[in-house]
Amino acid sequence: MSANLTVERTEGGPDNGSGPPPVRRNKHDRGNPAFKGLSHLALFVWALTVILPILWTFLASFKTNTQIFTDPLGLPSSISWDSWGRAWEKANVGTYLFNSVIVVACGTAGTMLLGAMAAYVLSRFSFRGNRFIYTLFVSGMVFPVFLALVPLFFVVRNLGLLNTHLGLILVYIAYSLPFTVFFLSAFFRTLPVPIAEAAMIDGASHTRTFFQIMVPMAKPGLISITVFNVIGQWNQYLLPIVLLAGDDKKWVLTQGIANISTNAGYQADWPGLFAALTMTIIPALVVYLIFQRQIQAGLTSGALK
Repeated sequence: MSANLTVERTEGGPDNGSGPPPVRRNKHDRGNPAFKGLSHLALFVWALTVILPILWTFLASFKTNTQIFTDPLGLPSSISWDSWGRAWEKANVGTYLFNSVIVVACGTAGTMLLGAMAAYVLSRFSFRGNRFIYTLFVSGMVFPVFLALVPLFFVVRNLGLLNTHLGLILVYIAYSLPFTVFFLSAFFRTLPVPIAEAAMIDGASHTRTFFQIMVPMAKPGLISITVFNVIGQWNQYLLPIVLLAGDDKKWVLTQGIANISTNAGYQADWPGLFAALTMTIIPALVVYLIFQRQIQAGLTSGALK
């Protein structure tokens, strides 16, 4: 057994008995080179399947209809922003983009506020019905959206919120809460209890303890789940198509792009469609690239604490 172990001494001079004990590491921890090669190959292939369609969509927005079909894999002959202008003005992509920003911003803000408070209470306080309420939240993650479309339609209509952004925002919040509560509950459990107890001893209320002490400590987890909610709500299509079908001026970006494709017929403006698709991809991609490190920190900090 000792043949499989190597001893690595800490830096700072020879072992004189006063330093920390040597660290024993198994040689097998270095990993199998063949397995590492296969894993890197799989990651490379997966990266290509994600990056190449996005890159092709972006390049196709600068081509003409003829170039797209005759030379789909080639580069555009010239860089022209005409298709982007047509998509922005004639296809009303600017209006759809503005509506999406408003709906997603309000939906994410409401989701994070309610989800963080619910997760904090469920993870840090013991009361009758705690596990039952938590189970109800978690069970919402396994309920498919399309099964609730008809009941949601009648509920929103009876509330007088059909074809309104407020109705769509409330539904976004309801459908984003289960995963938010599930994720943040596990994260709040990793935070040190003595800090909250010290704040209560100093006279801080539960509200002040939550917003001024616990929320800053949970910042990595909050940023991670916020980005997930932004991307999920930004790409949502089924809920807007049911709840905003009656007023095209209030459509979000996913509805607008689908309408461009279905109404074009044989006179399809493919460069304009790909330009609109690129406009949809860029905001979500920028958000992810900006908060990439925070997302990784939020996903791993719970395991490291």
